[in-house]
Amino acid sequence: MKNLTLISVLSVTLSLQSCAQESESKNVPEKVLTAFKTKFPDAKKVNWEMENDSEWEAEFKLNGKEYSANFSAEGEWLETEYEIKESDIPSNILAVLDKNFSDYEIEELEIAETASGNSYEMEIEIGEDGFEVTIDAKGNLTKKKESKENDEDNED
Repeated sequence: MKNLTLISVLSVTLSLQSCAQESESKNVPEKVLTAFKTKFPDAKKVNWEMENDSEWEAEFKLNGKEYSANFSAEGEWLETEYEIKESDIPSNILAVLDKNFSDYEIEELEIAETASGNSYEMEIEIGEDGFEVTIDAKGNLTKKKESKENDEDNED
C-alpha cells in the first residue's frame, strides 16, 4: 500500500512539472521555440520569459552548466551567456583587467556569445566600488560602467 501511494504521488508530481514547463513555453512564438531547439537540442530544464517587447530569453541547463539564450520574436538567435571560472580566463583578458584596474576582485564572470564574436562580461569590485566590465575576445575593453548597486548604496 505504501508503494502504491508513493508511486501515485510521484506520478502526480511529474505530471504537474511537465504541465508547468509546457505552460511556461505556451506563449513563446513557434519560430523562437524551433530556433532554440535547433541551436540547443540537448537543453534541459528550459524556462522562458519575455526579456522585452521583442526578445525572448530561455534559461536552461546544458552539459551540467547553466545557460541563458536570447532570441528575437522572429526566432533569430541573439546571444548566449554562461558562467565560467576565474581560472578559465585567458591571459590576454587578464592582462586587460590588470592594466585597467588595480586590486580588483571578480564577483561574477560570464562568456557572452553573439554572431559578432565572444566577450567576457564580469562584475568586479575595487574596494567599495563595483563595475560592470566587458572585454571582447581580442582584448578590447568595450564596457566599463559603475554598478547600479553601488549608486544606490551611496544614496543611503
